[in-house]
Amino acid sequence: MDELPSPAIDIERARAQTPGCREVVNFNNCGAALMPAPVVEAVKAHLDLEARIGGYEAEDREAARIARVYESIARLVGAAPDEIALVENATVAWNMAFFAMSFAPGDRILTARAEYASNYLNYLATAERTGAVVEAVPNDAHGQVDVDALAAGIDGRVKLIAITHVPTNGGLVNPAAAVGRVARKHGIPYLLDACQSVGQMPIDVEAIGCDMLSATGRKYLRGPRGTGFLYVRRSMLKRLTPPWIDLRAAEWTAPDAYELAPGARRFENWEFYVAGILGLGAAVDYALDWGLEAIRDRVQGLAADLRERLAAIPGVAVHDLGREKCGIVTFTVQGLEPRAVVDALKAAGIATSTSAESSTLLDMRSRGLASVVRAGMHYYNSEEEAERFIAAVRRLAAGA
Repeated sequence: MDELPSPAIDIERARAQTPGCREVVNFNNCGAALMPAPVVEAVKAHLDLEARIGGYEAEDREAARIARVYESIARLVGAAPDEIALVENATVAWNMAFFAMSFAPGDRILTARAEYASNYLNYLATAERTGAVVEAVPNDAHGQVDVDALAAGIDGRVKLIAITHVPTNGGLVNPAAAVGRVARKHGIPYLLDACQSVGQMPIDVEAIGCDMLSATGRKYLRGPRGTGFLYVRRSMLKRLTPPWIDLRAAEWTAPDAYELAPGARRFENWEFYVAGILGLGAAVDYALDWGLEAIRDRVQGLAADLRERLAAIPGVAVHDLGREKCGIVTFTVQGLEPRAVVDALKAAGIATSTSAESSTLLDMRSRGLASVVRAGMHYYNSEEEAERFIAAVRRLAAGA
């Protein structure tokens, strides 16, 4: 296999700084990426500090470093630090944004057909509770959300446009910025689930035009589990009511009054996983140091090559859609259940995962897919690892 061009990525250095590369071929970056050494060191150092002087005291001592995490994330997504909330995970981030909105009978929530199950379940529950209506915008010929159909379907009852940027079940990259132009033209709030896209490609909330964005630390950002963040556009705050608040989110100013915290921090909880937050900040800084354009180019190059080579194996079908494709590669092996493929690869020291119909039901059911094998590439993955992966899949397909 020829070496793929990656002029801004020193692959040897990236792998040397990733302890897990010595243990596993991690093609499950879309589940949880391997943390680089600076992230591991940041988490461990703070845990050691807490063990020595106590949790509150350690947080006080590291207040300046914690503040810099907001600045780093803001730089990552093109926002201001006061537009960032640090939360436990992407689910909390998304829920805090979605449930900060109010819906009435007949209000329309527009989403994509490849929307993630956790999001869609909340659309359905909200529709059931309030009388709002959830509608999935059709796909275009490339399998991505049809922006023309979205624009044609706008009326005065649309209260929210909410889509997943990179769906969990394949390499599709939805045209988030084009959706944002529709939302802005009509003054409709726009919530973007960027759980899989933050960290593997450049994200600019101004260019995208989203009003809210949710993300996790554990996937392509290579941060610790139990970390995430929410972006909320400053001008959007007056239209949102946090679904719950505590003494970090608001100040109790009188027996019968309170004042919400300024900016997006009104969506935070008092209890912080401080070691994880510092690890998240280290992960963001690490990604910024490599450069998101360089990361995107390396990741997409590896994934494109993997798709081509998988498709050439008899009995293997690749299932990725979209005009633009990212680092997630999905496939099936004829005669083998995806779970069996994942287990066999695991036995060979290669980490992958499955994506089942229930995770993106509308999309998967329309394509007749009950489950797929999911391989998520990252820039620290090597060509040699890809060779090993392809050889393993070829053996499985031949023996099926």
